[in-house]
Amino acid sequence: MPRERRQQRAHRLDLPYEPRRRVPRPAYDPDTFGRFSERIARYIGSWRFIAWMTFVILFWFGWNVFAPANLRPDPYPFLFLTLALSLQASYAAPLILLAQNRQADRDRVQYEQDRSRDERSIADTEYLVREVAALRIALGEVATRDFLRSELRDLLEEFEELHDDRASATRPPTDGG
Repeated sequence: MPRERRQQRAHRLDLPYEPRRRVPRPAYDPDTFGRFSERIARYIGSWRFIAWMTFVILFWFGWNVFAPANLRPDPYPFLFLTLALSLQASYAAPLILLAQNRQADRDRVQYEQDRSRDERSIADTEYLVREVAALRIALGEVATRDFLRSELRDLLEEFEELHDDRASATRPPTDGG
C-alpha cells in the first residue's frame, strides 16, 4: 500500500487499522535456555574450569614467548589473549546472572511454600491448643476416678460408723461389774 494512501487511512476512523508486518523472531524455550545457562555457570564456577583456564593461559604465554618468532600468533602484549578473555567474560557474566535469577526464583517459590506450610502448622497447633483447653474445662466438670474413690471411701466410713452405732444401740447391756 503506498505511503500516501496509508496516511489517508490513518486519519479515517471508519476503516480498520492495518497492522504493520512484523519480522518473525526465532522461537526458543526459556526453560531450556535457562537450564543450559545454569550448566555453563556451574561449570565456570568449578575448579575444573579454573584449572583448564590456567593451563590454557600458561600454554598461551609459553608458546608466544618461547616459540620461534614466525610461529607466534600473539606476540608480547598478548592482545588476542586479552580479547579472548574479555569475550569469555562478557558471555560468562550474563549467563551467571541468569542462573542466579533462576535460583532466586526457585528460592522465592520455596520460601512461599515454606511460609504456607508454617502457617498451616501454626493454625493446626492453635486448633489443638483450643481442643486441649476445652478438654481440660470439660474434665473439670466431670468427676474423676480419684474423686469418686475418695467419695466412696467417705461414704463407707460413714456407713461403718452408722453400722457401729446401731450395733452398739441394739446390744443388750452386759452386767459385768
